[in-house]
Amino acid sequence: MKWAFVVFAMVTLSDCLVQIPLQKGKSAREVLEEQGLWEEYRQKYPYNPMAKFDGIFAVGPESMTNDAGLSYYGVISIGNPPQSFQVIFDTGSSNLWVPSIYCNSAPCKWYEKEPRNYLQIVQYLNKCTYFPPLVFKFCTGFIFGWQVGGLAVTNQIFGLSQTEAPFMQYMQADGILGLAYPSLSASGATPVFDNMMNAGLIDQNLFSVYLSSNTQQGSVVTFGGVDINHYSGSITWIPLSSELYWQITVDSVTVNGQVVACNGGCQAIVDTGTSMIVGPQSDIDNINAWLGAISQNGEYLVNCNYIGQMPDVTFNINGQQFTLPASAYISQSQNYGCLTGFSGQGSNLWILGDVFLRQYYSIFDRGQNMVGLAKAR
Repeated sequence: MKWAFVVFAMVTLSDCLVQIPLQKGKSAREVLEEQGLWEEYRQKYPYNPMAKFDGIFAVGPESMTNDAGLSYYGVISIGNPPQSFQVIFDTGSSNLWVPSIYCNSAPCKWYEKEPRNYLQIVQYLNKCTYFPPLVFKFCTGFIFGWQVGGLAVTNQIFGLSQTEAPFMQYMQADGILGLAYPSLSASGATPVFDNMMNAGLIDQNLFSVYLSSNTQQGSVVTFGGVDINHYSGSITWIPLSSELYWQITVDSVTVNGQVVACNGGCQAIVDTGTSMIVGPQSDIDNINAWLGAISQNGEYLVNCNYIGQMPDVTFNINGQQFTLPASAYISQSQNYGCLTGFSGQGSNLWILGDVFLRQYYSIFDRGQNMVGLAKAR
């Protein structure tokens, strides 16, 4: 029997602790702005980060929402000899998917160099389920393995996209590796991390994420433990309020000691696969008003000259304060000036995305069903 291998580019810290380096590249928005196409694409593919958390998609393939701000990617390889893919390590979804050689839309360009190798892999896939509305086919691969460190995860189900939205060609990521709970997974697929745990391949049933703020390199996902080099101070452990996503309870959001959002508590998903901090529209409007931001076409702009005078925004969680200075929540666009990292949506659910996670080292503990947060170095 032949085997299909998936290989990670990794650094081994110990026999049961491995790290996957993440690259911080240009976001799709940056590429589109450089080409003068951003306005056209933002109208065709509006930002809807709540789409993958909608109940319609809770057990099914992830919808192709346009998050043009995503910029962190890690490399995996499939086949022998291996062929590489850049994937988003996404705590907001549970499936692994990469493009299919049968994908005929513009973004699908991944197997042009070695089509024979891929065709050999496809011959050994089985139990495929096609989802026409969302253009994914999920198939069982025989081995999902580690080349470095001697780890091998068997019988991993992964997805093959057959059509992709045009905006995908402006993203550096080829696919997604989901790290949420198995009850969220499509086609009955056991997520990659669950297969690692079930096989006893890691010392602790947790993984941790460090996202660098300013450098292209240095970001990392660590499987099986935490890396003390990437945080300072103590870790705050927060019990999950739901074991579908990495969902926690936030007590309130304050500015200058005043509650400006999440009054009385709210639910938030800690999500490496969302670029911004997302919340109910009225709460987000209020936060941005306190920051002096002006709404323009769904985005919030501030005067770049006043960033140093802007207040901190604090998320109060489990009795602890998690504070974001203006330098964390403001980004500068090439053509649009300075934008806040707070986006409003028609849902009561919050998403703590990369704007938050760049400031706080995040630990996702499946053994205790908790999230750990500590100040990132």
